[in-house]
Amino acid sequence: MHRTRTLRNRLLAAAAFVLLLATAPAPAHATSKEIIELQTQVQQLLDMVQRIQSTLDTRFGVLQHLAEQTADDANRMTATVTALQQKINAQSEAANGKLDSTSGQVQSLNDSVDELKSRIAKLDKSIQDLQAQLQNVQNPPAGTAPAAANSPAPGLGPAGPAVNQTPPLQETFQAGVRDYNAAKYEVAAGEFQDVLHYYPLDELAGTAQFYLGEIAYRQQNYAEAIKSYNAVLEGFSGNPKAPAAQLRKGLALLQLNKKDAGIHELRLLIQRHPQTPEAAQARNKLNAMGVRTSSAR
Repeated sequence: MHRTRTLRNRLLAAAAFVLLLATAPAPAHATSKEIIELQTQVQQLLDMVQRIQSTLDTRFGVLQHLAEQTADDANRMTATVTALQQKINAQSEAANGKLDSTSGQVQSLNDSVDELKSRIAKLDKSIQDLQAQLQNVQNPPAGTAPAAANSPAPGLGPAGPAVNQTPPLQETFQAGVRDYNAAKYEVAAGEFQDVLHYYPLDELAGTAQFYLGEIAYRQQNYAEAIKSYNAVLEGFSGNPKAPAAQLRKGLALLQLNKKDAGIHELRLLIQRHPQTPEAAQARNKLNAMGVRTSSAR
């Protein structure tokens, strides 16, 4: 377009120059014939310029029409792409909603199964304790005197030392937590073991078992820590500390250079408790290791 305008301007300038020459006073020796020829040439140049102008106008109109069509096509394509993107986003949101719902249902199902397993384990423990007590009643240890013989005479004090009382649950557990936070691991371990010994069926027993694993982990006794975490997962699977126990078990296995087993535990945690903070930590750990968060199907 720029070149066409330049050519047109040059032709107009040439025509004007020739016209100027034609209208200038002719020398004495110029003839009328030469003037007529110059005028003819000027007219031809003017006609040529008009034809070029007409051609340029026509082509410019065609180009303008094509530009408008291209703009319309681009607008229609933009609208189509926008609509498609909105549709894809809507489908993606719907799929994510279904996935979240499914994950929540799976987690609820796993929690229910874990709670059932925990109740069964507690029931088995109760049955075993009752059987042991019944056996002790039916077959008392040799040399045990009848209760009446050991009772004190009227007016006298106790015949022997008093029997140790059961420690209170909440106070013992809270003391263990305080000593654990103060890095008094040996004292805290004894207090958590008292909770397990005297209150084996209470929910705090599972939490105390988890803290025993944490003490072993902090002391870099990873094998012992794994045993405690397994006790939480197998005997107290419905405990709130179960996801944390599985996370720490996976990390302990990695510390022991058992990479495959550690990865398996972290993936199992993500599968069973996908919405928990522990699952997020497991994903971050696997990503940092360059490992997929789920096993290949």
